[in-house]
Amino acid sequence: MKPRAAILLFPGSNCERDAFYGLEQTGFDPCFLWHKESRLDPEIRLVIVPGGFSFGDYLRCGSIASHSPVMSAVRKFADNGGLVLGICNGFQILTESGLLPGALLINRTLNFRCHDVFLRCDNTSTPFTSAIGGPLKMPIAHYEGNYQVSGEELADMERNSQIAFRYCGPDGVYAEGCNPNGSTADIAGIFNKQKNVLGMMPHPERAVENLLGSTAGREIFASLLSSLEQSAAGGMN
Repeated sequence: MKPRAAILLFPGSNCERDAFYGLEQTGFDPCFLWHKESRLDPEIRLVIVPGGFSFGDYLRCGSIASHSPVMSAVRKFADNGGLVLGICNGFQILTESGLLPGALLINRTLNFRCHDVFLRCDNTSTPFTSAIGGPLKMPIAHYEGNYQVSGEELADMERNSQIAFRYCGPDGVYAEGCNPNGSTADIAGIFNKQKNVLGMMPHPERAVENLLGSTAGREIFASLLSSLEQSAAGGMN
């Protein structure tokens, strides 16, 4: 049986169908879940908080969405070890919800950035990253992707191996100009301490077909699928 994955829908979400396609193509059974729902189906094994402009990005990106009824259910799901992936605006929602540390600010260039970037994975021992083999090429599309966190908290995150991805060059090595938004320590994605919640600014759901310029996103979805299949197999023993 394919693992069931829920994709949250907020007013202003615009990447939900891309996420649905990416999950479907890599072996998941995806479904949509409206933000006013207050519970998750017990069969859900993965929650995707997709990109877009939830509630028009009023107040702060992700701020209003973080108070939607469904987020209480997502918090409980994550607290019980459920896997949660927030992409772009979804990353912003996760920080506003307190599921991830730090905040996303306006890009240092003060411009909307929409182009391909390369990512280096700093921790391949997680359910999201176990199938990643090298630098990942993925698109970004954001105005507020400048991840900021205090020096003390960054040091704590480094100790806990919570840095998921950093911007880099095609060879996996950082070079001047790789960081598109000014984020602290070139961070493109982070985990929570338990490594069951990931937030990232680049879009893996837009990198699942060669026609789109990259299939790197499949490595993240394949990692998740493998983790859930192993977990299911273990539960049957």
